[in-house]
Amino acid sequence: MQKKTAYSFPDEILEHVFSFIQSDKDRNAASVVCKSWYEIERWCRRKVFVGNCYAVSPTMVIRRFPDIRSIELKGKPHFADFNLVPDGWGGYVLPWISKMAGAYPWLEEIRLKRMVVTDESLELVAKSFTNLQVLVLFSCEGFSTDGLAAIAAGCKNLRELDLRDSEVDDLSGHWLNHFPDTYTSLVSLNISCLGSDDVSFSALERLVGRCPNLRRLLLNREVPLDKIANLLSRAPQLIEFGTGTYAAELRSDVYSNLVEAFCNCKELKSLSGFWDAVPAYLPVIYSVCSRLTSLNLSYAPIQNPDLTKLVSQCPSLQRMLVLDYIEDSGLEVLASSCKDLQELRVFPSDPFGEEPNVSLTEKGLVAVSSGCPKLQSVLYFCRQMSNAALVTIAQNCPNFTRFRLCLLDPKIADYRTLQPLDVGFGAIVEHCKDLRRLSLSGLLTDCVFEYIGMHAKKLEMLSVAFAGESDLALHHVLSGCESLRKLEIMNCPFGDKALLANAAKLETMRSLWMS
Repeated sequence: MQKKTAYSFPDEILEHVFSFIQSDKDRNAASVVCKSWYEIERWCRRKVFVGNCYAVSPTMVIRRFPDIRSIELKGKPHFADFNLVPDGWGGYVLPWISKMAGAYPWLEEIRLKRMVVTDESLELVAKSFTNLQVLVLFSCEGFSTDGLAAIAAGCKNLRELDLRDSEVDDLSGHWLNHFPDTYTSLVSLNISCLGSDDVSFSALERLVGRCPNLRRLLLNREVPLDKIANLLSRAPQLIEFGTGTYAAELRSDVYSNLVEAFCNCKELKSLSGFWDAVPAYLPVIYSVCSRLTSLNLSYAPIQNPDLTKLVSQCPSLQRMLVLDYIEDSGLEVLASSCKDLQELRVFPSDPFGEEPNVSLTEKGLVAVSSGCPKLQSVLYFCRQMSNAALVTIAQNCPNFTRFRLCLLDPKIADYRTLQPLDVGFGAIVEHCKDLRRLSLSGLLTDCVFEYIGMHAKKLEMLSVAFAGESDLALHHVLSGCESLRKLEIMNCPFGDKALLANAAKLETMRSLWMS
């Protein structure tokens, strides 16, 4: 009988196979199969994501992955977006940049979120990573236009610069002039967070005009409406565009120029901006509405009649962000017009007002859940909710991966029955088997946490405020939600008992925030 011999694949074959594994989780799993796979995965890993910049040191990352091209770092927790993290908390990127400067001179992508980024950090980036192509600073702080000038002057291969929601100190509005005249590689530019003196419009015009591959341009609020047509005429190839201020005295020449400019943008699929929008100028975008897949009106104080008319022109929408001015009737139009909608975010126009200034209730969300069968992600601010509505929404949308309900009174009960909203949220976690993110709001007892622990097996992030009755609620979540990675708790009656009883679970989590 012939003896069987086991052969191992050559390293080159395994490296090629590993190149098709995109998920960090899957790559991590593959790396623990055996020592040879560990070494192969170690050397062929090109992207690294660090969800908590304090969970691992830069030295350990460099030793583990010596040949990466892209790194993504997250600093402060989610609550920093609501000014709930004290000054000086941390999240400094300079120690990371200092270590990577010597280890990864070939680095191509740096993506940072909620980190403190100084001008010194940016100057070191520009000096050390001459082949840098992507720099994303999302909700970062601590730097100025001087740091941006260093990036513009030093990163000659930069394709993407994204400053979304960052705080930038204005020391010179001429930082765009530091891009060399020979620089033409820009593909994506997001400067929507910058102030009035942070951008030289003439420099922006020149930059846009000499970058033929520019596909994404998000302007800051200070760019006036009458300048938009000129920019669009220089970049008709744009796929995503964010306007500046969308307010001006109605003038026929401005109107006709805008109509022509938008008509020439044959590839445009995403629009945002519209600060201080004047309804009279909204029809100029109608020519592109049928192609739009994303529309962000979260800064646009457009009232219901104009919003409703605009939404009805956008049958291909997959993503919609809007203020509550859309009201229930506008959401009903959205539900009947946009059958491909996958994500909806509705923000409050007057979150601190004691009396409602718009007619937005649970009815609008129920309508969208019924009319948009592809809906997967919801963020919804409103003043009232019922268990019956939540049960209906859960039954209509079993494919939810994200559901965040924010009631402006965080302790409010079912407005019909005056009962806690336990049953409604219980239906959400029971019917939506793929739910990854959940934010709870309203009057809630320990019962809803029992539902969550029982059904939400894929839940990765849970945000809770003013909910629960005892440590038992927290115990249900920590013991039952086996995929939980991030837990945010505010003003809940939870102590140390449940945490100590589930200490092993905490070792597998990325972050825990209790206040």
